[in-house]
Amino acid sequence: MKYAFISEFAHEHSVALMCKLLGASRSGYYRFRLHIVSARATANVRLLEEIKIVHQASRGIYGSPRIHFELNKKGKPCGRHRVARLMAKDGIAAKSHRRFRVTTRQREGAIASPDLLGREFVTECAHQVWVSDITYIWTTEGWLYLAVILDLFSRTVVGWATSARIDAELVCTAFQRATERYPLRFPLIMHSDRGSQYTSAMFRALLSCQSVLVFQSNGKSCYDNAIAESFFHTIKTEGVNHEQFARRDECHGFLFDYIEVFYNQQRLHSSLGYNTPMQMLQEIINTQAA
Repeated sequence: MKYAFISEFAHEHSVALMCKLLGASRSGYYRFRLHIVSARATANVRLLEEIKIVHQASRGIYGSPRIHFELNKKGKPCGRHRVARLMAKDGIAAKSHRRFRVTTRQREGAIASPDLLGREFVTECAHQVWVSDITYIWTTEGWLYLAVILDLFSRTVVGWATSARIDAELVCTAFQRATERYPLRFPLIMHSDRGSQYTSAMFRALLSCQSVLVFQSNGKSCYDNAIAESFFHTIKTEGVNHEQFARRDECHGFLFDYIEVFYNQQRLHSSLGYNTPMQMLQEIINTQAA
């Protein structure tokens, strides 16, 4: 107890003076300090191993905030700054980000729907608003185009499709897969940009059969469709940009693993309170059943 007291106030008073007043040995105090440092170092080694496990499980994607959250969730309490410090010292970092470019372009003379969301990307329930967009990925065989549909509430990828062609059939396939997995029971808002695929007669006819309301961004900024753009930024910087694909089917397999296994089921989202998309969907299902 004496040594702990001296250690606590060592930055305010002379160690020699406190040892004398308390009748403590200076050499004993320094042995005590050495023991504390050694115990802390041992604890840091153990914590670093846990950090590496979480970082590896995240496919190298998580930075210190998500790793800190995951460790505490697993019953391994630690400070966020301590996690960040240990990661920096050991050279552990999240995969680097690169700038992302918008892909789809509005077709001349296309009849677009009004943008009634107005960048207010908030909803109180799942399957009220779906957002969609298209991006492209390079393979040795040529471009592979990816269309996704996300649920605004949970950020779940509810439907997606790939193709060697960027056409209306691509987005129609993604939407059909979404409705096969999540049959529509309530009126749905479909939000996208004004690319030719989304303003096509084929896509509009498909949505009309489902009585879906179509809202589209005004085309002035990528932020008008920010949720879909954010997803593409995520999948590019966390996955695609770190791979080289020889064939389109190889790329499709990678996307299946990332979207269905990792993104929907495992990836923690800070915007969702560090829940996964599927956890958010299950939460709303449990609430409705209660």
